Amino acid sequence: MKKNIKTLKFLTLIMLAALLTYACSDDFLDETKRYNQDSENYFNSETDYYNALVGTYDLLQSTYVNVLLGEIASNNTLCGGESATDVVGFQQIDDMIHTPVNSNLRDVWNWMYAGVNRANYIMEFEDKTDFEGKEVIIGETRFLRAYYYFELVKWFGAVPLKETRFQLGDETTIPRSPVEDVYALIERDLQYAVDNLSYTAPQIGRVTKGSAQALLGKVYLYQEKFSEAAIILSELIEEGPYDLVTDYDTIFENQGENGIESVFEVQYTDVEGAGFDCLQCSEGNVAVGFSGVRNYSGPQFTSGFSFNVPTQEVVDEFEDGDLRKDVAILDIEAWASQTGATYGTGYEHTGYFNRKYLPRTRSGEAAGDLNLTNPNNYRAIRFADVLLMAAEAYNRGGLSDETAKMYLNRVRARAFGNSDNDITSSGNALTSAIYHERRVELVGEGHQFFDLVRTGRGTEIDGFSTGKNEVFPIPIEEIQFSNGNWQQNPGY
Repeated sequence: MKKNIKTLKFLTLIMLAALLTYACSDDFLDETKRYNQDSENYFNSETDYYNALVGTYDLLQSTYVNVLLGEIASNNTLCGGESATDVVGFQQIDDMIHTPVNSNLRDVWNWMYAGVNRANYIMEFEDKTDFEGKEVIIGETRFLRAYYYFELVKWFGAVPLKETRFQLGDETTIPRSPVEDVYALIERDLQYAVDNLSYTAPQIGRVTKGSAQALLGKVYLYQEKFSEAAIILSELIEEGPYDLVTDYDTIFENQGENGIESVFEVQYTDVEGAGFDCLQCSEGNVAVGFSGVRNYSGPQFTSGFSFNVPTQEVVDEFEDGDLRKDVAILDIEAWASQTGATYGTGYEHTGYFNRKYLPRTRSGEAAGDLNLTNPNNYRAIRFADVLLMAAEAYNRGGLSDETAKMYLNRVRARAFGNSDNDITSSGNALTSAIYHERRVELVGEGHQFFDLVRTGRGTEIDGFSTGKNEVFPIPIEEIQFSNGNWQQNPGY
């Protein structure tokens, strides 16, 4: 089996535990002083930098919760689960009644900052030791820092910003930086990655120039810098090695991982890594088990916890003849009738499940709890997403509706298997068509809430309050620890 970043993470993290592990226990703060002393003696070789980079990649695993909540918070899915109190934080976000006291939002904050801090650790010692190819490791590090900061600014707005490791006490002295300052650092990091990485990764699963171009284009789009987004995304489309796969159905299966459509993919494995008391430590994609059909028995899939259930509204969004519908959405009643499968129903049961990320059956025996060891990679940025982002930039920026339609219809031609469904409209009608296409192309992939917010359509979500729910509350613990240095987001 080819060695890649996925297969190397587990063993490398064991070696790095004393230096890099984000502790689950209460004695983390007690260990800080010893950790800081030990860390000064690190980064003496290329291997040290590489191992630290693997540790920085590792926090990508915890973004499973970002993906789940990006759907649950939107109008695509309902929370579901066993009952209304199964995971209270998820349910509150679904109902738009979340507060600063929400353990799941605290997880997003903590885990993304853990990723930032690991990247900052490398950057703090960037110049300590020289070796050939170090610019590649630094480029990947800066991409990852940008990725984590982008998640933070999307979720929480203005956030504390630092380019070296955060230390105890920083929370009382470092302010929340304006959103534009956070984006400025993200742009600098991604531009460095674009300039220093190639389209071919050193190992499968690592960041490439294309990953950096795509994320930079997305960052520009979120700021409505349409000209800049159009330029970088067009460059990626024209010069990069990516393309749409012919069969949409293959993308989300095991054999479709890290394929020609994958611009950036979060790597997961079925290695047993942790339990439910430390979900961010899991080597598997926890979101897959959460989304699985409750008490399922039948072919192709295995059981899960019936969260993140698609609504009838999003199912109806698919047009007649759209081949993506049956790939994206599992109609459990129709499936059971066809295959003889049996299943249970959970809270807010709609009859639909997110088929893209349902737990699949596996050959052989897997270690540990199957819901913690699902090896399904998360396709964080697909080429179809790049095409649709470019279409939006050209259209909303008033740059070229013809170019926008070219990119949009490239995605639609695959979806329908022909060019009979091409969009011919322009202006606002074309904008609406692009929004529609993003929703059905990317349903179940965690983008919808942020797409609605950044385009001023948040009120399409039940319970959404303009001026409040565009961002989520800073966890109450962080506000308290800051001793008044950080103010809460409006409305919370």
